[in-house]
Amino acid sequence: MIKIVSIAALAVAVSSCASIDTLLDKTKSTGAMTDTTTSINAEKGLVTLQSNHSVKDTADKLVSVIESKGMKVFARVDHQKNAQSADLSLRPTQVVMFGNPKAGTPLMNCEQTVAIDLPQKILISEDADKKVWLSYNNPDYLKTRHNIKGCDTEIANISKALNAISTAAIAK
Repeated sequence: MIKIVSIAALAVAVSSCASIDTLLDKTKSTGAMTDTTTSINAEKGLVTLQSNHSVKDTADKLVSVIESKGMKVFARVDHQKNAQSADLSLRPTQVVMFGNPKAGTPLMNCEQTVAIDLPQKILISEDADKKVWLSYNNPDYLKTRHNIKGCDTEIANISKALNAISTAAIAK
């Protein structure tokens, strides 16, 4: 029974995200989104935006925006630098971990397992074509993953906050 409910919830999430992908594809083809590309990958539960800045500059700007909003940056992981310290190569890749107890605690009170996905994390990475991407967990995906009930307002507020700080970080 639990598997059937989980599969049904996933199907709803996938279908709602698929319609967003379709809308975004239409927007891209009309040229309405010239500065950035945005996608929601339902399978991975990620929201991804294209940045016109380097990984370092995007991450610097992101940290600045996060701190200006009164949130705390817990860590900034430079995976490329860590790879180099082991004599390995990796394209520029950074993760910024941040949060605000006023946003995360209510989610954990609804479903404590969401704590495994907190604090929030944003990945900034450069692909093989030298394009820079900013990605974060879609809060609706976390809602489904952790079967969070009764926290729709909190999920919506976190979605708005993640969108706002991400958009600010990639802005010109």
